[in-house]
Amino acid sequence: MAKIETVRAQEILDSRGFPTVGAEVVLSDGSTGYAGVPSGASTGEHEAVELRDGDKARYFGKGVLKAVANANGELAKAVKGHEASDLSGLDAKMIALDGTPNKGRLGANAILAVSMATARAAAASAKTPLYAFLRQAYGIKSDTWLLPTPMLNVVNGGKHADSGLDVQEFMIVPTELATFADGLRAGAEVYQVLKKKLAALKMTTAVGDEGGFAPRLKTHLEVLEILVASIKEAGYEGKVRLALDCAASEYYKDGKYVLEGKPLTSAEIAEVYAGWASKHGIVSIEDPLDENDWSGWQAMTAKLGDRLRLIGDDLFVTNPEFLARGIKEKSANAILIKLNQIGTITETVKAVTDAQKAGFSTVISHRSGETEDAFIADLAVALNAGAIKTGAPCRSERLAKYNRLLQIEAALGAKASYACGSAFNTPAGAR
Repeated sequence: MAKIETVRAQEILDSRGFPTVGAEVVLSDGSTGYAGVPSGASTGEHEAVELRDGDKARYFGKGVLKAVANANGELAKAVKGHEASDLSGLDAKMIALDGTPNKGRLGANAILAVSMATARAAAASAKTPLYAFLRQAYGIKSDTWLLPTPMLNVVNGGKHADSGLDVQEFMIVPTELATFADGLRAGAEVYQVLKKKLAALKMTTAVGDEGGFAPRLKTHLEVLEILVASIKEAGYEGKVRLALDCAASEYYKDGKYVLEGKPLTSAEIAEVYAGWASKHGIVSIEDPLDENDWSGWQAMTAKLGDRLRLIGDDLFVTNPEFLARGIKEKSANAILIKLNQIGTITETVKAVTDAQKAGFSTVISHRSGETEDAFIADLAVALNAGAIKTGAPCRSERLAKYNRLLQIEAALGAKASYACGSAFNTPAGAR
């Protein structure tokens, strides 16, 4: 089998114009693989460390030359000669070399770049599509191929835009279409209708970090109403539903959730969410509460978990240990999966498989600072994740993932099916 010959990392730019790590791995048989690591803006405090230089004279301190040097130095030396197809062993070696619980010494961005690039090189060596190689490498036992339901972020708030909205993302979700291509088309058409509606209201149609619009609408209910109207006008009523990413840690102040200027307890804000969901057909809410409000999560899941998918992002940070607590305490019923929150493919796969075994739904996700790398599209299919969150149908770094899924769907043909609304069933089976 081909072995790792060289690692070549460099500082590249993400979609916000800040540095991140890119890496190429070359194998002994000449096969190569390249990967670009994403970067988040709304980050959980328990995420793996994205190593930054702190040199204010370069990129306002956000440079990643230290991480690049670690990839080209210690990591490259440690992994040279490692069998490329042994991804689990590779990641374990790099984790041990780092020696910290959060990859803070070498940087999760450096480690993940090598992890992803090696997977691509190994797939190339095996002459196998990345999604098929990942399934084989991690021993995923399934004869089915599931194309994920896209969750398209079409209105931005929170840290993703200057709209003034507290809730970070308002998403449209094509839950009742026949194929992934049909679902993506529905999302794109609703997006264009929404753009026209906002323009007619004299609202800005400039876009935020993830391609969604950032209108200065007065309330969150206004946003939900214009989205429902856009879905209907586009001809997808009952076929495209709504979802939210609240990123509630951002508006959690002194033990209260300050939504539209009003302080609320976790029980009170649960009532607000329940009202929005019943009135406007919301199928899932991500991070509805603060990442440390475990008792609130538990109570909300007991109250709303039979009719809503409650997704832990900052709560779990793609970490199997945090997920295990959530499963045990019945806090949330779904997990958002981000490669760079944990820092290796292997740990990411474990988080997905642990969640699936427990009956949790899984959503593979991008970051607000993205690259043109479409790795997560292949990962979602490899793991039959069921849903993917990778922005609006706008901006090439977002569309790269959707277009890759179109390619995979075409390649698999009749072997594949579209997750559609099944991805939004809670463990209790409710829709």
